[in-house]
Amino acid sequence: CDEEIGDDEEKSSTWIPVHESSQAQGSRARDPTPDMVSDEEEQPPYPALAPVVFFCIKQTTRPRSWCLRMVCNPYPLNNHVSMLVILLNCVTLGMFHPCEDLKCQSEWCVVLQVFDDCIFAFFAVEMVIKMIALGIFGSKCYLGDTWNRLDFFIVMAGMMEYSLDGHNASLSAIRTVRVLRPLRAINRVPSMRILVTLLLDTLPMLGNVLLLCFFVFFIFGIVGVQLWAGLLRNRCFMPDNVKALYNLSHMSPYYMNEEGEDNPFICSSNKDNGMLRCSQVPPLKEGVECTLNASPPGHAYSGLDGTGNSSCVNWNQYYSECKPGELNPHKGAVNFDNIGYAWIAIFQVITLEGWVDIMYYVMDAHSFYNFIYFILLIIVSIL
Repeated sequence: CDEEIGDDEEKSSTWIPVHESSQAQGSRARDPTPDMVSDEEEQPPYPALAPVVFFCIKQTTRPRSWCLRMVCNPYPLNNHVSMLVILLNCVTLGMFHPCEDLKCQSEWCVVLQVFDDCIFAFFAVEMVIKMIALGIFGSKCYLGDTWNRLDFFIVMAGMMEYSLDGHNASLSAIRTVRVLRPLRAINRVPSMRILVTLLLDTLPMLGNVLLLCFFVFFIFGIVGVQLWAGLLRNRCFMPDNVKALYNLSHMSPYYMNEEGEDNPFICSSNKDNGMLRCSQVPPLKEGVECTLNASPPGHAYSGLDGTGNSSCVNWNQYYSECKPGELNPHKGAVNFDNIGYAWIAIFQVITLEGWVDIMYYVMDAHSFYNFIYFILLIIVSIL
């Protein structure tokens, strides 16, 4: 009995109370350790990406697992190959001469076309690999990234070009998308991508600058319209009675120099104080400078001037009427007739391209002191 009691005491010393045992079991049931996670709850290799794409392809399923290795763990060689293909694409685009060989029958054009086809196939395969690895729609998927959307748009435009080729469809608009292909390099160079992203983020901040620019355009445009609307149409016309008296219907209705409307003679009316008057129209030249006045109808003129030298009638002196015509300088592009054309002229002045001609036109037609307007406009635009 003593032995049995001793054995019972040893057993009792090693037992755990029922309530403690149940608590321990409950705690283990409630708080499983990571080592005890079931196979169904196992974390995917890339937790940040979609666990399932195309409704059935998991991250561990082939070929997605291969595509994930290529996309998420790119080898340096892959990046170098991608950049080399982009640079090669830039070179081939610069070597195309579509106007010289419309049907692309020359050997050089065929070689360039083969290179272009291979480059397109490379980027199409790259797009498919990324779609399989990342999925298509979603924040972490392929089209969730802006640069991937640019690649997708370029590849889709290329597919449309290949599908419509040979169907008598105009492909010029689609082929212009080719100019976007070099932008793929931005997505391959992280530092360049960061820089471009920062520049794009600063675009909303330019709103105040554009508002100020619009304000300057609007103020100077209103001033220009109020002062010079219609004045750049002024030309020196020949009176109708003079044309009828001397039968001059074959002559131009208003004075034009040898350069025509590229450098028009813009006169100032009597109510304005411009720098050019119709009295300053240069004399007619027919081999020699014409200096004679027209004789009354029915009277013959000798053809000699006061010094006995042969001369001719200076019909240009009869262009004496300054009034608005139909054309503005440079085929109607330069004028202040309305706020729209005034903005075009102001933009040309701000770019400092041909602004002196516009200033001279206004000074000839209105006033010498109009140069103040253009100097102020240039100073404000620089600031």
